[in-house]
Amino acid sequence: MFAYILRRVVLLVPVLLGLSMMVFAIGRLLPGDPVMLAAGPNASREEIAALSAEFGLDQPIPLQYWRYLTGLLQGDWGRSLQTRGPVLEDLKVYLPATLELVLAAMLIAVVAGILLGLLAAVRRNGWIDYLVRLASLASISMPRFFLGLILQLVFAMWLGWAALGGRFPLTLSPPPSVTGMLTLDSLIAGDMQALLLALQHLALPAIAMSLSPLATITRMMRASTMEVLQQDYVLTARALGIPPRKLLFKHVLRNALSSTLTVIGLYFGWLLGGTVLVETVFDWPGVGLYATKSILTQDFMPVMGVVLSIGTMFVVFNLVIDLLYGVINPKVQLR
Repeated sequence: MFAYILRRVVLLVPVLLGLSMMVFAIGRLLPGDPVMLAAGPNASREEIAALSAEFGLDQPIPLQYWRYLTGLLQGDWGRSLQTRGPVLEDLKVYLPATLELVLAAMLIAVVAGILLGLLAAVRRNGWIDYLVRLASLASISMPRFFLGLILQLVFAMWLGWAALGGRFPLTLSPPPSVTGMLTLDSLIAGDMQALLLALQHLALPAIAMSLSPLATITRMMRASTMEVLQQDYVLTARALGIPPRKLLFKHVLRNALSSTLTVIGLYFGWLLGGTVLVETVFDWPGVGLYATKSILTQDFMPVMGVVLSIGTMFVVFNLVIDLLYGVINPKVQLR
């Protein structure tokens, strides 16, 4: 087990190295001059040249990349051309917000998807099965930004059950920042009112992001469960009189969940990189908005920081998924 984890961690290095090279090359090959955009329309040639020299953009591209790479090893992720601030400090503010949103969406999708998939498989070809399949098809077909607008209109504006946007009321002070995730920080501070407010702001964007993975996980879980239910050991267990609930949750669920875990791991990375539309609709201050604003101004140091951080989390999360294979099914050998 330890050798497997060590090998996966070592393989993380070339993956992130290749990712940084690709993003760095794209940022330098795109047309336009980010220094002129950062300096402003009234900047003189001398001011533009000084700003370019300050950020090292007047040097050859291989040397620029080498300086960036050596800086990463020292904990320096570069500076933003627009804010002049360190990219790592910006990521400490924006990344926890996106991670909180993605984890909440995945929690909804995984719990509801597994339960609905099991229910649909057990009630195969019944009205519950048809209803679950219809809801899954509708969920995976609806664009997330449109769903977000519908949720805002119904639950925030008409019913008033949830907040329209943002992470926390502007007129109130959030709990002391420990993790950067308001729900966890509220629990750590023991502030239940802050926790309730944070959940009210988190609910709608998390639901909007969760429906697409929820539909896929439900369909995968239904298909896997139906396949497992036809296995000989399940039929034998039924003949021996094992209670249906114990058979379903102790034997069928563990085996059916193995193939669904792969989808869960892939969707985690997909959600991390696809939060832009939901964050825009709900005014959620995460890395999606941060990266979009940086791209529009050709400020590629923040973009590279976002890509590397998301890439790292995606690889780490998939490592956790691989380890869960062995926990759920001891027959799986991790090599």
